[in-house]
Amino acid sequence: MCGIVGILGKAPVTDRLVESLKRLEYRGYDSAGIAVLSDGKLERRRAPGKLKELELVLAAEPLDGMAGIGHTRWATHGQPTKANAHPHMTHRVALVHNGIIENFRTLKDDMIAAGMVFESETDTEVVASLMTHYLDEGATPLEAFTKTLGKLEGAFALCVLVNGEENLMFGARRGSPLVIGYGEGENYVGSDATALASLSNRLIYLEEGDYATLSRETVQVFDEDGTPVSRPTTISQVAATMVDKGNYRHFMQKEIFEQPTVVAQALGRYLDPNAGTVCLPETPFDLANIPRITLIACGTSYYAAEVARYWIEQLARIPVDVDIASEFRYREPVYTEGGLAIFISQSGETADTLAALRHAKAAGQHIAALVNMPGSTMAREADVVLPIHAGPEIGVASTKAFTCQLAVLASLAVKLASAKGEINSNEEAGYVKELNHIPALMAEVLHHDEALQGIARSISTARDILFVGRGIHYPIAMEGALKLKEISYIHAEGYAAGELKHGPIALIDEHVPVIGIAPEDSLFDKTLSNLQEIMARQGKVVMFSDSETKQEGMFAQLKMPSAGFLSSAILYAIPVQLLAYYAAVEKGTDVDQPRNLAKSVTVE
Repeated sequence: MCGIVGILGKAPVTDRLVESLKRLEYRGYDSAGIAVLSDGKLERRRAPGKLKELELVLAAEPLDGMAGIGHTRWATHGQPTKANAHPHMTHRVALVHNGIIENFRTLKDDMIAAGMVFESETDTEVVASLMTHYLDEGATPLEAFTKTLGKLEGAFALCVLVNGEENLMFGARRGSPLVIGYGEGENYVGSDATALASLSNRLIYLEEGDYATLSRETVQVFDEDGTPVSRPTTISQVAATMVDKGNYRHFMQKEIFEQPTVVAQALGRYLDPNAGTVCLPETPFDLANIPRITLIACGTSYYAAEVARYWIEQLARIPVDVDIASEFRYREPVYTEGGLAIFISQSGETADTLAALRHAKAAGQHIAALVNMPGSTMAREADVVLPIHAGPEIGVASTKAFTCQLAVLASLAVKLASAKGEINSNEEAGYVKELNHIPALMAEVLHHDEALQGIARSISTARDILFVGRGIHYPIAMEGALKLKEISYIHAEGYAAGELKHGPIALIDEHVPVIGIAPEDSLFDKTLSNLQEIMARQGKVVMFSDSETKQEGMFAQLKMPSAGFLSSAILYAIPVQLLAYYAAVEKGTDVDQPRNLAKSVTVE
């Protein structure tokens, strides 16, 4: 959710803190700030709004120090104001925090009773006050830090500086990720490898409950019991260069147009076109013996799971449950012995999905993580990792990660069908050929960019928009509605087309555009009939279809390439993405950083 960076440097750190925060702004952009130790004294600068506002503050009031921490915030407790911005600081400590302190109200009352004064509405300031309280009582910095950790309930990652301690930094994680990077006479802390990409590629990932003390020369990690432990050093593959928009107006637009390339890269890791087979990472369980599959995800990843349900059940004949991660544990699911639970998350750090993973693992399920970050917490805790190879996705609204998720899930469905004996080698080769052709078809769809821009312009003034589809395209309709809501702020809903007459058709009039996803498949006639019912009630219908027949009375019809069972859903994701993108551009919203949203949701 929020972004954290810390540097114990041998040269001034302010510029490097800001550069690292730029890499993390996708995690939150309500406010930003840094604190440094200058001649042993803590100083900070903060600003509400995006990182450029902090840069203006630093230009007017520079900071100079060789130890510092930085933060970019996605608000949980308290409005996005300067007072609520991180770092939070007392006369003894400065700290940055990602997550939620669930018992902060009780702790705050205790601190107020002890004479502490608070300036913010945040839960984070309580942590700074509590550690200061212990320091004032005479505790050493490490004692004060560990006592503070012992009082905290919730999910958090912390990075802390102590006044007067030029060569000391603390880090801790419980429920939220934290990474430590090694340098030459320097050491670093970050929310993820992206934050540290320009600083270090030698990383250690703190495990659940870990905390660490850092100097410029050493790093010591302790587990939640306070026992010194050694965590493995990994070499990060995250590029050290900043991701650039190139000639595109927004990252989201660039990422939409990258999809033929990244989907080809993803499929290249899973398909052997010469043998006509799907190749998955080695699993510690036999796919042929999987009796049931549970797919768990949030947001766009949830719609990828819904598409995969159709693929897996129809090809492999394995029953599939799909759950929203934030609801999964609380309905007390009944597991099937030997079942496979697949958790889908771009970041691999989504709090709800990670909690669901641990629930299923404790119940004895086989665990697979389908992620874009192979070094993420989910990847490390799963039995098998299925990377989607989408590359960095900066736009908050997921596009290329979604289609890469679909590409990997389609490959998995074919592999499961082969393992179960539901398809023979010739049929598997046919599906592999279809999957390999997807990138070329995606490039063809992107040629409709100008037409979609015109359609988006015409619907951008609507108050409500409906998306409808049947079968495997129903989840794509829901994803299209989500995309439009996320970045244009137009109210939109996705429905199964056959459900309209059971209530939602009452919403239809001449002011309500309806986007119909209607490939000419076995359900085309039924979907077309549903769209004609809408037009009979003056609904403004836009149809995406590979049908050669021009339908009378439609507001617009976009000609799509013909596609097979596995490729169709992936292709139809592109026009709904572009429609949302151009509608948002027309309305003048912040496409890459829409209000109230952050890229990685690491709190419940």
